[in-house]
Amino acid sequence: MYVDDFVLTGNNTEEIAHITTLLHHHFKIKNMGDLMFFLGLEVARNSNGIHLSQRKYTLDLLHETGMLDCAPVSTPMVHSLRLSSEQGLLLNEEDSSSYQRLIGRLIYLTNTRPNISFCVNKMSQFVSVPTSTHQQAAFRILRYLKNAPDHGIFFPHQNSIQLKAYSDSDWATCPKTRKSAGLSIYLGESLISWKSKKQQTISKSSS
Repeated sequence: MYVDDFVLTGNNTEEIAHITTLLHHHFKIKNMGDLMFFLGLEVARNSNGIHLSQRKYTLDLLHETGMLDCAPVSTPMVHSLRLSSEQGLLLNEEDSSSYQRLIGRLIYLTNTRPNISFCVNKMSQFVSVPTSTHQQAAFRILRYLKNAPDHGIFFPHQNSIQLKAYSDSDWATCPKTRKSAGLSIYLGESLISWKSKKQQTISKSSS
């Protein structure tokens, strides 16, 4: 539920219809049918499963930032890049505000693009005092999105009920704190949860 918009999901259409009727008795509602678009998320179904993406949201973001005609790249971040607050020139107030808005929109995009979570998490650590280096790194994420704006998450109809979780700790991605970690959780072959964050402690050993 978001404000006055509801999404009802389930494998029992009769129960969904019953709930819809109960709601309609209390206040007037409009049934929009099968879910196709909700808060920037696009839903596509076929016989194999359900695909979630934010294609229009991504294209709108590229258009608003003037990156719609940019040259695409195959990775969202340069592997050897180690960002810090001392790199580059400080942005002026207007560019700084634009950077903050961009990072906010990229954070929302990670709802269907877990492959940019790590990079967006890095960029968000510099929103208070962004520099030209951080801005260029954020623009690279946009160039990566241009490469395939319709990428998203796929949930197959046939799936095993097996929970799998993966985590990774990085010793030196952040040169100042040495704290960085990521995790992903799968139900069968479906990615259902993920996060990139700073860990609470410093990893000193892999054993």
